[in-house]
Formats: sequence, C-alpha cells, structure tokens
Amino acid sequence: MTAHSDDARVVVYSRGGCHLCEAVESLVASVCAETGDTWARIDVDTEPALVEAFSEMVPVTFVDGRQHDFFRVEEKRLRAALAHER
Repeated sequence: MTAHSDDARVVVYSRGGCHLCEAVESLVASVCAETGDTWARIDVDTEPALVEAFSEMVPVTFVDGRQHDFFRVEEKRLRAALAHER
C-alpha cells in the first residue's frame, strides 16, 4: 500500500489512545522540524480499508510513499531515510 496525504514526506498511520502512536508521532514531528520535511498523521479508524490494512500494526510509518516501519521508529534510521532525495 502506498501512503497518501497531500505531499507529506512522512506519513504516520495511527489511532487515538495508542501510546506507541503518540511516541512515534512525537519523534517524527521532532525530526521533521529539524530537517524541514513535512509529515502527516492519518487516523486508521476513519476508513474501513485503513482499519483492515493497518489495525494490528499501528503506528505504521511511510517515507516517500513506501512503508518505513511499524510499531516503533528508530531516529537514526528515519534521519537516514530523510537524507535521501525523493
């Protein structure tokens, strides 16, 4: 599945009340603020297709439209992915 959310470089599929999601969103927001990259959060519970695709794996992180990680994000690995040109 390809990430979608306007032209955000990083997309985090998550859900409310998920402590792993909150931690990943915080890390992604911090790294993107430093690098100048854009990011977006998509609540998987807003669409049945997203629930089916990601319900057991949230948070799921995409970089440049490709799945980067799920459950957790390693800061060093995220920075390396963002260092590559689109």
